[in-house]
Amino acid sequence: MRLPGDEDTSDVEDRRGGGFRSTGTQLGLGGTIVVLLLSFVFRQNLFSALGVTPGGGEPSSSAPGEASARKQQEAALERVAVAAFNDAQRVWAERLPGRYRKAKLVLFWDRTHSPCGSAGAEMGPFYCPGDEKVYIDLGFYRELRQRFGAPGDFAQAYVIAHEVGHHVQTVVGTEPKVRAEQRRHPGRANELSVRMELQADCLAGVWAKSTAERALLEHGDLEEALGAAAAVGDDRLQKAATGQVHPESWTHGSARQRASWFRRGFDAGRLEACDTFAPR
Repeated sequence: MRLPGDEDTSDVEDRRGGGFRSTGTQLGLGGTIVVLLLSFVFRQNLFSALGVTPGGGEPSSSAPGEASARKQQEAALERVAVAAFNDAQRVWAERLPGRYRKAKLVLFWDRTHSPCGSAGAEMGPFYCPGDEKVYIDLGFYRELRQRFGAPGDFAQAYVIAHEVGHHVQTVVGTEPKVRAEQRRHPGRANELSVRMELQADCLAGVWAKSTAERALLEHGDLEEALGAAAAVGDDRLQKAATGQVHPESWTHGSARQRASWFRRGFDAGRLEACDTFAPR
């Protein structure tokens, strides 16, 4: 993709090099992979819940020289994340004039705090409506490429656009309505969560359409985003983690659903096309 070299970090909060070290029993590589995948599936920090820490991980507190070197290694990933975040915000500010308010992008290593609770890198990127910030450990991009088979800068940009989609849900009032409905009907909590996530995928597709209209897409970019959406489908993650698939426990949707809704947003290019809550 050809996103402009956007170095505006006015909406970026860089927490890398600070934070705290995890404590508890350290898992081996095999155990780390299993708990990592289950954390993605259930959107919970199962490392903390089990009182264990991932094997081979680095502490989030680093000496200045180490932190600088690690940031340098992530420079290309950071450029994509920041450029995609800024571009998505500009697009939604244009689509929602007078309504859109800016989110913040938080870069962290290993573990951080938010109003939504303590979170680790093993949970993947997330959006917290409590402070309207998108959180990401850029190491997730390496996992996306190496473990989930979804390489490419547009796949990375999709991840950010999906989380900005959650912010759009907060801005237009969908997020608080859904959370209230989940509290009233706990038996529907997972179903409603899936609908929220699929809508965020669709909104990411709407943003992607805008990049195509501006001739920013390159050959293969759309396939990268579709591959990334499918790679983090609940069915694929459950199958990889446990060898079984349990649709009743899904919180994000299947690989097919996620790719389909991203494509729907891309084809329509309109927020109105992303009504995942309508009866079907």
